[in-house]
Amino acid sequence: MASPNFDLYLVTDRSQTHGRDLLWVLEKALEGGVRAVQLREKDLSGRELFLLAEKIKTLCEPYHAGLFINDRIDVALGVDAEGVQLGVASMPVEAARELLGTKKLIGVSTHSLREAEEAERTGADFILFGPVYFTPSKAAYGRPQGIGALQEVVEKISLPVYAIGGIKAENIAEVKATGVRGVALISAIMSAPDPLVAAQEMLAILRGNDERDR
Repeated sequence: MASPNFDLYLVTDRSQTHGRDLLWVLEKALEGGVRAVQLREKDLSGRELFLLAEKIKTLCEPYHAGLFINDRIDVALGVDAEGVQLGVASMPVEAARELLGTKKLIGVSTHSLREAEEAERTGADFILFGPVYFTPSKAAYGRPQGIGALQEVVEKISLPVYAIGGIKAENIAEVKATGVRGVALISAIMSAPDPLVAAQEMLAILRGNDERDR
């Protein structure tokens, strides 16, 4: 089974860039040290998503950063992405694995210990768990799970766990203390005045130092 090699998982949302070009924001984040990007733009057509994925894949390559596609296995295969991010309503992990093979990574978004256990049982490579804190983008999934629930998942699941939902510079240390593999976030970088500096600050906290990645 493959394993993710990144600490910070940046999820795209071009509605949160304050009008700036998504590719510009992503390039700044990559310059700041981000090494994994999940393309999650659910309103795009298959063609639009594929064309955008191609551009982001090209952007990621000089930084040796992995591109993950939310839900769309066909697009992931089409652009030779690092892997996919599946949700509870997505294709089952086993079916996705048959299509993707063993060299691609499969992440699963979970919102309870039961869902996390199911993802582990069916062969996911890593999971997202949340929302840990309140965030508008995850409000549809119910109330925040909280640090206690995250801690339980980390202790009971052997897969790498990434916390998501309201993750910001001021609470990353608390999240990291649970033993998570890393964090996934959107607005803290997508909406930041300077995405490069925001990425550097997040990574410095995650890695337990005050030096910014260069």
